[in-house]
Amino acid sequence: MQLLSTRRGLFYTALLVFLAIAPWVFQWIDQPFYLDLLSRALILGIAAVSLNLILGYGGMVSLGHAAYIGIGAYCVGIPAYYDFYSGWLHIGLALSVSAVFALITGAICLRTKGVYFIMITMAFSQMVYYTFLSLEEYGADDGLVIYLRSEFPTWLSMDGAFSLYYWILGVLLLSLYFVHRLIHARFGRVIVGAKFNELRLQSLGVNTYRYRLTCYVISAMICSLAGVLLGNFTSFISPEMMGWTRSGELIFMVIMGGVSTVLGPLLGTISFVLLEEWLAAITVYWHLIFGVLLVVLVLYGKGGLDGLLGLMDRGKKSS
Repeated sequence: MQLLSTRRGLFYTALLVFLAIAPWVFQWIDQPFYLDLLSRALILGIAAVSLNLILGYGGMVSLGHAAYIGIGAYCVGIPAYYDFYSGWLHIGLALSVSAVFALITGAICLRTKGVYFIMITMAFSQMVYYTFLSLEEYGADDGLVIYLRSEFPTWLSMDGAFSLYYWILGVLLLSLYFVHRLIHARFGRVIVGAKFNELRLQSLGVNTYRYRLTCYVISAMICSLAGVLLGNFTSFISPEMMGWTRSGELIFMVIMGGVSTVLGPLLGTISFVLLEEWLAAITVYWHLIFGVLLVVLVLYGKGGLDGLLGLMDRGKKSS
């Protein structure tokens, strides 16, 4: 009920309801393209939610987060190349590989702070990018085609646009719920506290390094699920999906929606994808317009789109 007591809460409730019925709406108006567009936006939304866990709540600005999307996607593509299509195998591989990679690289990255942390995360991401770029067996720069989607029991099948969409929506909602509960638990309070005053927590005997590393690994694992879904959605994977520019886009999505908010990154991602598509349909110079809009939002839209929704509520109270 508290969610429905504010305009921001009403907006997010309406958004979630629309996401639940979107496939039927697009089928009714005979626009399957928009279902594909929304599916891609929600997959990126999962990645943005995972990035917000370390960036917004933990203050860890990673410019290599897209590497975990690529890892998740290749954990679908490479087994499929050898005719292993088990969905549980794909998910298990993605979670395991991303966790190990994040544990090793995070242990190094978290020894640094500020711009050094940003540069090292980008360096590790580029290492992964060039590794897959050099694997001729799996297509290298040309990419790898996935002929069949991950296989699950009939009631969990990914076959068909509707079933895949609800898979994506289900993973997104579970990710949002998990992040919400995590941040409001003791673990989350330590992560947020370390962002603002790590030395004080350390003086109280809290091992902030261990907490931050765990948070980094959890974020990577959630992001790898987005990669699994992206591989199944596109039926094609390539190293291009894990470049540092993709990580930069994820950062923009989080900032655009609102850092340190649960639903802000989702709103930012959907807005980012829709705005990108709309501007590209208008002019070939859409990158310039898009860049200017993003700069204006960052400079003057404090708190992102979620912050603007909050202003509506404060304006309502003051009146």
